[in-house]
Formats: sequence, structure tokens, C-alpha cells
Amino acid sequence: MRIHHRVVDLKLLHPFKIARRAVDEYRQVVSVEIDGGLGESPPARFYGETVETVRTALEILAPCLDGNLDAIQCVMAELHSALGGNYAAKSAIDMALHDRLGKTLGVPLYRLWGLDPNATPPTSYTIGLDSPDVMQQKTREAKDYAILKVKLGTRQDLQIVRALREVTDKPIYADANTAWSPKEAVRKIRELAPLGVDIVEQPTAADDLEGLKYIREHSDIPIIADESVKRAADVPVLADCVDGVNIKLVKCGGLVEAMRIINVARAHKLQIMMGCMIESSLGITAAAHLTPLVDYVDLDSHLLISNDPYSGVTLKDGRLILPNRPGIGVVQRAVEQD
Repeated sequence: MRIHHRVVDLKLLHPFKIARRAVDEYRQVVSVEIDGGLGESPPARFYGETVETVRTALEILAPCLDGNLDAIQCVMAELHSALGGNYAAKSAIDMALHDRLGKTLGVPLYRLWGLDPNATPPTSYTIGLDSPDVMQQKTREAKDYAILKVKLGTRQDLQIVRALREVTDKPIYADANTAWSPKEAVRKIRELAPLGVDIVEQPTAADDLEGLKYIREHSDIPIIADESVKRAADVPVLADCVDGVNIKLVKCGGLVEAMRIINVARAHKLQIMMGCMIESSLGITAAAHLTPLVDYVDLDSHLLISNDPYSGVTLKDGRLILPNRPGIGVVQRAVEQD
């Protein structure tokens, strides 16, 4: 089975910055098509993957798709046997196979899994790092969203949140993207707690489990692991270190593994966030079909780009509305290219 793929440049509405990465104005994703099923991969260098590694992996993995494509779990197991790692490429294949199966059966993914589309939690809207006054303006522009996810990890963190509190009283999810030391994190969390910060995401280095545990033991705010958790096997070792985990399809390798992470996390009594990279409505909508199973939703990157190639999940009163079309449920749309 041939995997058709192309590289798509997504243009951001605003330059986007986090603690460990410089400002982005464009992000590249790899869009794939397998027998009518659509998938997408937004590779991240932090996890050792690029557009080039995804394209190479797709070529290597294509011969594994000659069997029963409806048996997605078996197909994905074969892909993992054929090539280790490369979860960004595998997530695009997994997504396309699910889209294909849903289209074949004539049902959206949430029905395929027996989920209630009305049970989706509200999504947060991300405010990227910038000067406090620019972040205030971005916050004003996000008036239609009930929750803000604020990128932190600078010497101005407290100043930033105080500045945002001048223009909004909405709940805030703080995301330091590994930027703080454990002791710094405890100090900053104590300062941020009175300002209405509901959760703190990945405060310290991904491999510093002792640091995460120390922070959790000294924090009244739930601590959510992101960079520290990629696959289901990572969850048990984190169970005593954090209050929850952030699942991203590109990190874990697709919807099959995401469902495993959800089940393992629940077995360890952890909270669950469904998150994203910078990706189009294709990747966002695929992940959104799992949101009836999670506690927190951070699926907003399609709202941060100006040239989304697809139309899929929509927003109403701060909640994601899942499309009732078969498969992932996205449709392609004409987009003007610069």
C-alpha cells in the first residue's frame, strides 16, 4: 500500500514562543493519505524528529501496510516491530487508518469507540511567551475562550500572570515547558497559586522525576507531566511524581497508543490532558474524538494558524464540537497561499 504524503507550511497568526524555543512564524507538518484515510504529523525536534525523518520513516513503513488495514492495532504492532521510535510518522499512519476505517463503516470515530460527543471538556487557548503587554493583548483577543494556557519559563513569570490578571479573571493553565528548577518551581507555584492558576504543566526537566515528585509534594496546584510522558509504559513510573499526564498523538504514535495511555493513567488514578503541537484541524479533530475520556483539553493550535487546510472540529461556548461526518470528519478547503 502506497502512502501519499506532502509537506504543508502552516502560518501562525502571531509569532509563537515557548521557554526553550525561539519565535516561530511558520510550522511544517506532513500530511498523509492511505486508501482515502487522512493523517497528519507535526514532528518536534525536542523528540528527535523532523519533516525529513518523518518522510524517510513513511517510506520504510509503507511495505507493512499490505495486510488487513482494518486491524489497526495489529498494523501498528507490525510498524513498531519494523522500525523503532519515529512516533511522529507512526501517528500520521495511525490517524489515516482510523479515518479510513470510520469512512468505510460510515461512522465518526467517537461512535466507533462508543463515546458521547457531548462530554468534551472546555478547551484552553494558548498565550505564547512575549512581553507582558503583548500577552495582555493576546488575552483580550481570546475573549471567546473560557480557559487560558499561558506559556511561562522566564524571569518575568510572576509579572506576566499579574499583568494578565489585570485584563481577565479566566482560569489559567501555566506551562513552563521544563524551564524551572525544582526549588524555583515550588517558589513560583506558591506565588502563582493566589493568582488563580489551576494547574502547572511540566515545571522541570523531562527526565527529572525526583524533581517532579519534590514539586508535587510541595504544591497545592495539580502538576501535569508533558515532556516526561510519551508512551503508556512511561505512566507507571510517573504515578507518584505528578497528578496527571498530557497526551499528544505525535508523541505517543497515534490514537491506539493514546487510548492505552488513558487506560493506564486511569488505573493509576491520574488526571488526563489531551494536548497538541502546532497542527491543522486534521490533527486537532482526530485528538478531539478522545476528549470525552479526559479531564483537560488543550486542542487549540488550529485556532492559531491563518491557512488551515481543513475544516473539522468547531467551537461553541468554549467547548469543542465534534463533527458528525465519518472517520475523523474533516473536509479539505481552499486556502489562499502567500
